[in-house]
Amino acid sequence: MKLIKELIEEENLQFITEEKDGEKRYYIEGVFMQADVKNKNGRVYGSNMLAEKVEEYSKNFIEKNRAYGELGHPSNPSINLERVSHRIISLRRDGSNFVGKAQVSSTPYGNIVKGLLEDGGKLGVSSRGLGSLMKEDGILKVQSDFLIVTPADIVADPSAPDAFVEGIMEGREWVWDNGIIREKTVEDYKQVVEKTSSKDLKMVKLKLFEDFLSKL
Repeated sequence: MKLIKELIEEENLQFITEEKDGEKRYYIEGVFMQADVKNKNGRVYGSNMLAEKVEEYSKNFIEKNRAYGELGHPSNPSINLERVSHRIISLRRDGSNFVGKAQVSSTPYGNIVKGLLEDGGKLGVSSRGLGSLMKEDGILKVQSDFLIVTPADIVADPSAPDAFVEGIMEGREWVWDNGIIREKTVEDYKQVVEKTSSKDLKMVKLKLFEDFLSKL
């Protein structure tokens, strides 16, 4: 069995903010997994097979309030609770799509997600599972031994570095007040941005954001 990850494009997702008793709650809702279509990785999930796996995951994890996802691109076949950023609260079939909803957690990594969203960053989701593949007619078919690790890790799209750097320059709490990276590191990032010419700024923003994620 191998680790299998699939990215879902941001346009398939909605980011929802709800306020209750003066407290904001953040949700991500949309297509988390897709079946019966060849994805960008050349893989296809059978809809009936995936439906069975989703039902199993829902029963064992979502209904027991222990369906978690992480921020970034984890390469482990298990959930690292220290990196949890959200909890999946529903996952249902809609034709060949599987539509989910996740609540962003008040964890250090969840607060980073909230900060990125508040500063205009767009995010995507990436499913993670374990399974074997069989090649048929040039298509890699995911086999029935597939197991869902999480239907949705949160990943950044190209707008996230801009939101991250804006958070640095404006001293947003979510950048430095999370117990993950030191305030000095954030100050170093800020100095790099201030010294960078406008023509190089886009590339530098991306490098700084990638460095930030590597420290998480």
